[in-house]
Amino acid sequence: MSQITRREFVRKSAQGATLAATAAAAIPPARAAAAGETVVLALIGAGGRGRSVIQGFASLENVAVKYVCDLEEARGNAAASALEKIQGVRPKVTREMREVFDDKDVHGVVVATPEQWHALAAIWACQAGKDVYVEKCICRKVEEGRRMVQAARKHQRIVQAGTQHRSGPYMAAASRYIRDGQLGEVFYVKVCNMLPTVYGGYPQATVADSDPPPGLDWDQWLGPAPERPYNAQVHRNWHGWWDFSGGNSSDGIHQLDLARMLLGEPPHPKSVECVGGRWRHVDEGEMPDVQIVNFQWDRLAMSFENTGFTPVLTKTPAKISAGDRMPNWLQSSTRIEVYGTKGVMYLGRHFLGWQVLVPGNKIAAEQFEANPEQLHFQNFVDCIRSRKRPNADVEPAHMGATLEHLGNISYRLGNRKLVFDPESEKFVGNDQANEHLKAAARNQYRIPDEV
Repeated sequence: MSQITRREFVRKSAQGATLAATAAAAIPPARAAAAGETVVLALIGAGGRGRSVIQGFASLENVAVKYVCDLEEARGNAAASALEKIQGVRPKVTREMREVFDDKDVHGVVVATPEQWHALAAIWACQAGKDVYVEKCICRKVEEGRRMVQAARKHQRIVQAGTQHRSGPYMAAASRYIRDGQLGEVFYVKVCNMLPTVYGGYPQATVADSDPPPGLDWDQWLGPAPERPYNAQVHRNWHGWWDFSGGNSSDGIHQLDLARMLLGEPPHPKSVECVGGRWRHVDEGEMPDVQIVNFQWDRLAMSFENTGFTPVLTKTPAKISAGDRMPNWLQSSTRIEVYGTKGVMYLGRHFLGWQVLVPGNKIAAEQFEANPEQLHFQNFVDCIRSRKRPNADVEPAHMGATLEHLGNISYRLGNRKLVFDPESEKFVGNDQANEHLKAAARNQYRIPDEV
């Protein structure tokens, strides 16, 4: 995260007295913000990732954060205090996202809740006329992702997924290299998400159910997820349970999404098959620590190697030698390998760039650059004004998320091979698998039939 400079801080602090008035005079959300006008945002979900993202937005020119929405007062206040230091005005802290949606001053919301809330919060925001930046994975179910696309299109909303690598110039260049045929015909792609044990909820300690902390509305925290007693381990490590997360796959969604971008946004695969299990960590955890997923199209195969035990691979591998610009690809836990008839492309998710190797052990092309996260935030703000679709539009985000969901469904059904119909977004001849596609819904926390 780039830090705001002292000069910017002084300038923004000086502007602080006028920001509230600017927000109050904001144009109706159905129109685009004019160039130079302040874009007013709100944060929904003030955990660590949410605080990081909203501070990045607040450091942009002509952006003001008016609300922080979180069910936990302490987290909301911490985020508000951090934002006050950046923009000179303290956002209002609230527990009710409806208060945010009802405020016509707000142009857009940043949804950074646990994953079970992503789809419903984003759809409610679209219905209220707000643009949406939603963290990955954008949804928990295939039906939820499709409803998000429908809501964005029906209400003419900008919906940007938090897959920030799509705004990296290096990704655009790599995609163009493949699209121009310089890698030849591509028949196989390997997507890696081979993480150390510090990720993915490994291992899971056994914690007894208890009463929720004072002031926490546990029913609202659960939202669309199935009802269950309060459990501190679930509350703080929700990424380890299927009701709230896709596990390590929800981190690997970055690479799955980028693979689709590299390949020119292909349709859904026609089949999926998974092998693996929870072999390293013998505990009560639900997620696999070895999960190898194979997807197939007509003339294309993709594997997704998703693990949570190796101590050698890392998201930011060392360079092969001091003078190298590129990393040791074999140590990159989140690399993508694209195999073409003319060469092989190695691409790193964590801003590691890309290289193409061709016969003769030659490097035919390469590119390296820094973190594109601020570019991604700026793209969302620019699209609020221009009404152009963003770099990580909700439709390709849904398509990438579906890859995650299909692999997890295959695993949960005993590593079964499943045939998928890309048009209907349903499994062929498998009612049990199709149950896993349906949107989560409980009590009043339901995605409406008409979004």
